[in-house]
Amino acid sequence: MTLALRLAAKGRGTTSPNPMVGAVVVSRGRIVGRAFHLRPGDPHAEILALRNAGRRARGATLYVTLEPCCHIKKRTPPCVPAIERSGVRRVVVAMTDPNPLVKGRGIAALRRSGLPVTTDVARREAESLNQAYAHWIKTKRPYVILKAGMTLDGQIATSSGQSRWITGRQARQEVHQLRAQVDAVLVGIGTVVADNPSLTARIGPRLNRPAGRQPLRVVVDSKLRIPLAARALSGQHQAKTMVATTGSAPVARRKALRKQGIDTVTLPSVRGRVSLPALLRELGRRGVTSLLVEGGSEINSAMLKAGLVDHVRLYVAPALLGGTDAKGVIGGMSPVRLVHATKLRHVQIRPVGDDLLVEGDL
Repeated sequence: MTLALRLAAKGRGTTSPNPMVGAVVVSRGRIVGRAFHLRPGDPHAEILALRNAGRRARGATLYVTLEPCCHIKKRTPPCVPAIERSGVRRVVVAMTDPNPLVKGRGIAALRRSGLPVTTDVARREAESLNQAYAHWIKTKRPYVILKAGMTLDGQIATSSGQSRWITGRQARQEVHQLRAQVDAVLVGIGTVVADNPSLTARIGPRLNRPAGRQPLRVVVDSKLRIPLAARALSGQHQAKTMVATTGSAPVARRKALRKQGIDTVTLPSVRGRVSLPALLRELGRRGVTSLLVEGGSEINSAMLKAGLVDHVRLYVAPALLGGTDAKGVIGGMSPVRLVHATKLRHVQIRPVGDDLLVEGDL
């Protein structure tokens, strides 16, 4: 199962909104077939592994990281009948599929056909691998990672707004890898106006080459102040952009953006600003299972206060800015009492070049 999990991880960044799945066929102690799911519409890992095994699958054991599917409401045929026809004598499953269309039905169908099925083997590892998928299935909104680069005293920019570069090259390279793995990257209009970021995933020592997969770029802009020449709007053939706005945005600006090929979505407003819960529901409806928030202090604060952040990644540089006029990682008003502080769970700390990464769940 460890090998199956490693295979499944090879689909990171390409399978969404499908889960990452790996499968291994073992006969008489030897691996005779192995595969992983690569992208939506392609055959599932079980099918590919059984094809790889061929006749050697008869009498073998199939190890799979996620419960085999049994429904037809998708682009590919269900896996359970193919497993039954393959002649395998046993199936080992890491985790049950949280999708209501499956959720135990695949395992039950295999057992009804007479196949012994062992479950919950390396379940925690499998659930961790597909955390974003499971979250999207259960909540109908993407799994949200809030990321920021900051100084030791919690600042993300100087009093003038300068933030490039607080963290080192290795931290920035890691962030670009993360961008290539998530479905979407979100910033507020303040970040676009101040920094004019491209929000693309790039590779290479100088981060000057586009990655093979690009996230959807999401800009929260209640009044449609975004300049038409903003980098976040360029290169739509390579990386798509969605601008989330409200009904109070000028109609002329909306038309200008749409004429440029930009997906402009009008959402409900809360105190004149885009409703973030409504935005996440819209992204979830579009099949966005994971979202990286890379905005400034105000969007960070709004996302946290709305209870929409699931994981935090803070890259901490060995530097101090000081001053009360620098930009803190979380804006808005501070709670009056320490008991109301947002606390992280499952905290991990590791070095990234000269910086430290501190991350945890909410």
